[in-house]
Amino acid sequence: MYAIRPRPRAVLFDFFGTLTHAVRRGPAHAGIARALGVDPGDFAALLDVTFYPRASGALGPPGETLRRLLAMLGRPPDDAALSAALTARVAAVRTDTVLRADAVPVLAALRALGLRTAVVSDCWYELPEILPSLPVAALLDTCVYSVHMGQCKPHPAMYLTACARLGVEPDECLYVGDGGSRELTGAEHAGIPALRLAAPDLVGHLVFNADVDWPGPNVPSLTEVLDVLGRQPALVV
Repeated sequence: MYAIRPRPRAVLFDFFGTLTHAVRRGPAHAGIARALGVDPGDFAALLDVTFYPRASGALGPPGETLRRLLAMLGRPPDDAALSAALTARVAAVRTDTVLRADAVPVLAALRALGLRTAVVSDCWYELPEILPSLPVAALLDTCVYSVHMGQCKPHPAMYLTACARLGVEPDECLYVGDGGSRELTGAEHAGIPALRLAAPDLVGHLVFNADVDWPGPNVPSLTEVLDVLGRQPALVV
């Protein structure tokens, strides 16, 4: 049975698959692998299994991490190829990042209501480089990136850092995400009520350690988050 919580003072959002459409690796990633002299399928598989060590910074800085990965594939790169690949990955991730049509309007509406907003994202080095240039950047009060934190969701530090930066208590927040990295369970364990974004396009979304058995509430779109907040004096979770 879910309790009734007060209307939040802040909303924390996952980024990939939540503020953006479902994520799939575009063709540029295969080109990067070929330029490095490795099989694109093998490279993609290695990126998948090393997602959390990369996203937590456990493998070192980006250049060192990529060098390690390529060594695992038997292809240590020269410095020029490594540098080019690191730059190309930022461009490739930017190309793959398509904001939802309602992302900017929803964030703007929340800010107009006096709510603070944040992104809490598991990511490698690319997102901190590209997000400041995106239209949502000016509508976010803070961003918490796993690669800077040394922890990934569902670790409580990811959520509590956002709360501290926003100057709010966990139970004064709402967390919205698609459920990757068991982020919804993690939010609840940190004392933050959570909504799952269950948008139709998320079928086939590139996601790891999903909250597949999430028993809590779902919304079909970001706009529905506004509807939930607007039609109830308190959020039922």
